[in-house]
Amino acid sequence: MSGAQGESKAGLKDRLTDGLYGLGWGVVKKLPEPVAQALFRTLADQVWKRRGKSVLRLESNLARVVPDASPARLAELSRAGMRSYMRYWMESFRLPTWSPERIKAGIHVTDTHRLTDGLDAGRGVILALPHLANWDLAGAWVTTDMKVPFTTVAERLKPESLYDRFVAYREGLGMEVLPHTGGSAFGTLARRLRDGGLVCLVSDRDLSASGVEVTFFGDTARMPAGPALLAQQTGALLLPATLRYDGTPVMKARIHPAVEVPESGTRTEKTSVMTQALADAFATGIAEHPEDWHMLQRLWLADLEPREEQP
Repeated sequence: MSGAQGESKAGLKDRLTDGLYGLGWGVVKKLPEPVAQALFRTLADQVWKRRGKSVLRLESNLARVVPDASPARLAELSRAGMRSYMRYWMESFRLPTWSPERIKAGIHVTDTHRLTDGLDAGRGVILALPHLANWDLAGAWVTTDMKVPFTTVAERLKPESLYDRFVAYREGLGMEVLPHTGGSAFGTLARRLRDGGLVCLVSDRDLSASGVEVTFFGDTARMPAGPALLAQQTGALLLPATLRYDGTPVMKARIHPAVEVPESGTRTEKTSVMTQALADAFATGIAEHPEDWHMLQRLWLADLEPREEQP
């Protein structure tokens, strides 16, 4: 295949991907909710039955979370996981049309006082979440029900037009969205926190390959250092949060106790301790509802290293 042909195929794939997401935001939100739910549940089951790379990776990750699960149990969990993942997309495509009342009715948050007390104190708050259930719905609840604006960071996606769609979608929900790459995000986040603002970060997967090593479900993974570093540099409160579905239309959320900055140690040592504490809080929520953890990528170092050694 010539270079031109390869580029043409890549460009076609990018346009198709962008078009499919555009179709989702344009069409799915117009469907009656029971129809949308049934459609995405069917789609989830079809994807699961094909046993593609994403499903196999999800099942491999779940095997670490539930190490004593039988093959039948893992298959059951991965099927439920794909249904949960597709529920996330169904809700996300429809969220721009939800009223504030619908958003409020779609989520129940436990221990909200940990967040409101931190914000009322004016010290700034970092809310760190894993890829559980629907983090966009949680963000929409913060901006609409709590009426608190916040800043977040988004991974740069390909094609660029798809990244722009996600930014526009999240900004439409009241979020300030910064690109993960470019180097200026950390400084902007620090300024927002020093001003007493809220920063929300999905923090269970390191995108830089230079994150902090943590023990996660018995093996070593990397998670981003950003939340711990921001808390140290700005004095902001660092709060883990976990989400889950429970078979009802209402997503459940829990805000965990704050991760404190250690009194002694170097910055690197403090960051390591704090990031491990985040990982432990995430593991608690994931272990309780593993089917709602949408981790369809490699995470543990033992899974990453063979791929990195390939030419």
